[in-house]
Order: sequence, then structure tokens, then C-alpha cells
Amino acid sequence: MSIFYPIEKFADFVLSFTSVSPNDVLYGALHFFIYDSVKIGLLLIAIIFTITFIRSYLPAQKIRRLLSNRFSIVGNILASLLGVITPFCSCSAVPLFIGLLEAGVPLGVTFSYLISAPMVNEIAVVLLFGMFGWKIALLYVFSGVLLAIVAGVIFGKMKLEHLVEEYVWKFKSEEEDEVKQTINNRLLTSYYYTKDLVLKVFPYVMIGVALGALIHGYLPNDFLATYASASNPFAVIIVVLIGIPLYSNAAGTIPIVRSLVEKGLPMGTALAFMMSVTALSLPEMIILRNVLKPKLLALYFGVVGLGIIVTGYLFNLIL
Repeated sequence: MSIFYPIEKFADFVLSFTSVSPNDVLYGALHFFIYDSVKIGLLLIAIIFTITFIRSYLPAQKIRRLLSNRFSIVGNILASLLGVITPFCSCSAVPLFIGLLEAGVPLGVTFSYLISAPMVNEIAVVLLFGMFGWKIALLYVFSGVLLAIVAGVIFGKMKLEHLVEEYVWKFKSEEEDEVKQTINNRLLTSYYYTKDLVLKVFPYVMIGVALGALIHGYLPNDFLATYASASNPFAVIIVVLIGIPLYSNAAGTIPIVRSLVEKGLPMGTALAFMMSVTALSLPEMIILRNVLKPKLLALYFGVVGLGIIVTGYLFNLIL
């Protein structure tokens, strides 16, 4: 049973007061909206608070030394591997991404983490192995980590720090003069930081979830199998564009990938869809907008989206 099962029951309970039938398309869309809004909200609160509290014990200088003062690509590799062992979805990976930036970790290195964390994790690897075998699982992990490293290196070379919102660097400079705090002070600081950030981004998250709910509820079940078949040369591009507005983690998307493959979708196309859903999502875009200026946000989604498309076509060639 999923740890989010109570939220599913809560969504059912709320909808029981409406006249919408569980067999209606509208029911599925509304259930998706309630479930994801509550889940993302709770995840944001829990993860932001926990990371902020833990970060108060980790001097920014140590974090910078670990991920910065090395041959540049090593930091990207370490950040990508950190992403693999943190089982976060795209939205819940953002708070740690912000924390790394505020600690002074280079922008390109933090992007390597932001890409790999939602895309590749141990649960996804186990499920892929069980459903498709070790070759597919290993290839997916390798491609996800490689994409995170390459994209991070590209962003690092472009020197785009000026496209990060100023308050991030202000927080960083204030942390330099950190003094010893009591546990109560750390808890209070974590509480206020969490409250401010969640109140700032959550209204926009709900807008993103609402758009995802419309697609989730009203996109025909056989749409992808029909319009993204092996005979369509633009299939990978189509599934990536469809996957970006949706929201899920890798473990939740793998059963969908299996059903798509069973309906005749090429493995590369199905995995590209999975990558786009997990690594890029509309709620993530809305949260990141509070950290990244529009130009950098567009570059991030463009580079990662292009990388996923290329990966999908390569998978189709070799599998």
C-alpha cells in the first residue's frame, strides 16, 4: 500500500459529496487535482522544513568544497549520483536544488542534481528491472545520469548565475556570517522559511496541477498508442510535449510505460515519455520560476527536453 493511500481516500471522500460518478471523466480529473494538490503540498512542507533544518547544521563552506573545489565535471557527477539516491519527484527535488544554490554550489552542478533526482532513483530501477529486464534498467539509468551530467556541464559553461533571482544570492551572503544556534532557533527558522516559500509558490502549483488534471482526465486512453506509434517519425517529440504538463514520479510512471509498450509503442518512445513526465513538469516549472528568471527557466526546459528527445530516438535505434 502506498504511503499516499490516505490521500487517495481523502480525494474519494471529498468527491463523495458531489454528484459526479466515479465512472465519469470529470471524476478522474477532479480526483487527480485533489490528490496531487494535497500530495505536493504535504511534500513541499515536509521536505522544505527538513532540508532547511538539516542545512542549518551543514556549513555552506563544506557543501561548496564537496561539490565545487574539484575538477568541474566531478561536481556534476557527484550531484547526479546524489540525485539517484534521493527518491524525489520533480517538485520535491526543487527545495534541495534551492538549498544547494543558497549554499554557493555552482549553478551547473545544482542543475545536474535537479535533473537526475526525479528521473532516476532506486525504486524506478527495481521496477524497470522487474518489468523489462536488466538491460533496459541499466540503459535507462546510464542515459538519465549522462543527461544530468552533460546538461549540468553545459549550464555551468554558459555562466548564467545572473539569471537566478537575487534573493537566492542574498540568502547566501547572509549565511556566511552564521552563528551558533539553538535547536529552537533552528526549528523556528525552518518553520518561517518553509511557510514563506510554500505560501509563495503553492497557488501557482495548484494552477499547474489543474492543467495536468485536465490532460489526465480528458486525454483519450489510446491517444499515445495511436499518434505516437512506430510509424510516426515525430512520435518521440509528441510524447515529450504531452508528458511535460503531467506530473508523477518515476515509480508511478513505469506501469504506464509498460501499458504503452504493450500497446505497440517503441521502447525509446515510451521511455522518453517517462523521462519528460518525471524530469520536467508544469508544477516544477511554476515553482522554479520563483528561483530562476524566465530566460534561464526556458533554457533549462529546452536543453533537458531536447536531451530527452535525442535519448528517445537513440533508444529506438538500438533497442
